[in-house]
Amino acid sequence: MPTKPFFAPDSFWNTPLPAHAPLHPEHARFLQLTREGTSSPGLHINLHEWTVPVYHVAPGTPLQKVAHRLREDWQGRTFAANSAHNPAAVARDGHHPDFEAGMPIPAAAIADAQEDAHLAVIDPQTRTAWDVWGAQKRPDGTWASCTGMRYSLDGSGVFDPAEFPARNGESIHPHGPSRATGVPAIAGLIMHDELTAGHIAHKLLFACRSSGLLAHHFPPTLWTDGGLPGGPPAGVILRLDPALDLAALDLTPAARTVARALQDYGAALVDFAGGFTLGGEGLWNDPAGRSWHSLLEEDDLFALGFEHFQFLAPEPLGQRLVEKGMVPFPHKGVTEVYRRYTGLSL
Repeated sequence: MPTKPFFAPDSFWNTPLPAHAPLHPEHARFLQLTREGTSSPGLHINLHEWTVPVYHVAPGTPLQKVAHRLREDWQGRTFAANSAHNPAAVARDGHHPDFEAGMPIPAAAIADAQEDAHLAVIDPQTRTAWDVWGAQKRPDGTWASCTGMRYSLDGSGVFDPAEFPARNGESIHPHGPSRATGVPAIAGLIMHDELTAGHIAHKLLFACRSSGLLAHHFPPTLWTDGGLPGGPPAGVILRLDPALDLAALDLTPAARTVARALQDYGAALVDFAGGFTLGGEGLWNDPAGRSWHSLLEEDDLFALGFEHFQFLAPEPLGQRLVEKGMVPFPHKGVTEVYRRYTGLSL
């Protein structure tokens, strides 16, 4: 298990929020859109699907070459086809140059069984991480993936935009990142060992249906696949009201630890989802036999009412708004959001 947090101590991810961070000017509208975009009575936690399993390897574990895989989506369109006009995207074909040597993959590793098929691997000794999206273990035991990134766990946890020459309108996936917002897949995950220790000292991730079209905050995000015109930009920080008395709520100890992190560090919008959710590491086929059962359940934060959440202004947090991202295809869910709110077709 990791002995140090992911990323440098002064990383955007590991920096607590200012005590009196101001609300976003669009806070009330963003909160209403988020509430409209989910059928859940509160904030959900993805623990058993639609999240990222994180496997640990020993130093010297051999690298496995990971083949390129073409991901087909809605109506047979592909993210690669969306970037066919960009020579840099075609050359990378989803794998960043630093990933081409491959990644160490434990024999027990299983990617998320849902469409995203995320998988992350960490070497805690060399402080190196690898992550992929659209991962697939083939019958012969080899692996293929639609994306591939390798990065240092002692770095900032924020990728350099200059390394990813995505053009406005296309996806950033063909350039390597496995999150459509261009952040490390492990950034913001709730980790099992953090909850057993009773302390989370970093920002969390959240995903929602109402993420904004062609707009994101840097840092931490480089891109967006949001489909709602005027919706919350990717990278926007959501905080649980620090004045809320957690002791007065019916929360389990683990849920209270998560809620405290939401007050102290907040959560960054890093993905599109069918609801309103945080993400905990996937523990299927966990070599140590760890499980979320009896520690944390997916509905444990429903006691936190929507009215206690706050979208924060970017500038005091050192963020800037960038009006670029992917147009809402080939992602079916994002396209449906776009059509619902605009009445337009693509």
